[in-house]
This record gives sequence, C-alpha cells and structure tokens, in this order.
Amino acid sequence: MIKTEKEYLETKERLEKEFESIEQHRSKMKKAGMSKKQISLAVDPLHSFALQLQEEVEEYEKLQRGDFGIIENLAGLGRSLVALRIYKGVKQKELAEKLGVTEAQISRDERNEYRGASLERLQRIFDALGATSKTKIEAGFKDAM
Repeated sequence: MIKTEKEYLETKERLEKEFESIEQHRSKMKKAGMSKKQISLAVDPLHSFALQLQEEVEEYEKLQRGDFGIIENLAGLGRSLVALRIYKGVKQKELAEKLGVTEAQISRDERNEYRGASLERLQRIFDALGATSKTKIEAGFKDAM
C-alpha cells in the first residue's frame, strides 16, 4: 500500500518506466525472431509486476478521493486510518506533530497498520485528523456459537 505522496509519485514514475521497458523487450524479442508464445513467457512476469504497481497507484488515487470502502471488522481499522490521512491530505510529519510523536513513529505505525494500538491511541488519531468513526455491532443468530 502506498502511504505517502512521495511513494505515490515514485511509483507512478516507476510504473511508466516498467511499461516502456516491457514494450522495448517485446520489440527486441520480436526482431530476434521469437514466437508470440516465447515473448509472452518472457514478458508476462514483468507485466504482472507492472499491473501490481498499477493497482497500488489506483488504490492510492481512490483514497485521495475519499473512497475508503466499508470496514467489515476492526482488523481493517488501521488501514482505514492510513486511508483517512491520505484523503485529508495530511502528511505523516504533520500527523506526528499533532500527536507529539516522531515522523518515524507514524511511519512504523502505518507500515504495521496500527496493529496493537490501544483504542485511546486510535481515538487520538481520529481526533488529530478531525474525523469520527461509527461502529455497528451485528450479533447475528444467538445459537451461531
């Protein structure tokens, strides 16, 4: 997951270079007389990697627009906090200053998607980002256990 604007810009640039490289490889192999199947076998792993990068870029762009999706359980909360920060346009350094911690701490927390953070800490992050969360508990059927 891309977590900073810098990572986003670097990934976009790398993605462009990856697609250019793939086309160059295809062209060279075609000139060398390789069959379509041989070219495909050689280029498919490169193309797969480029598609993964493209998905990460698209996900970051969705987050920038505020399209977070629904959190099905609390396990997705940390990822949603990262998404919220991105949407709000708050840099890791700015969030760190608001929370009175280092930028490195925010970076580590986000890399770990806030696993192990207390509810109080998560609430401080929501507050720092000027956001609230709503939780709906659905019990399901009584005899489901």
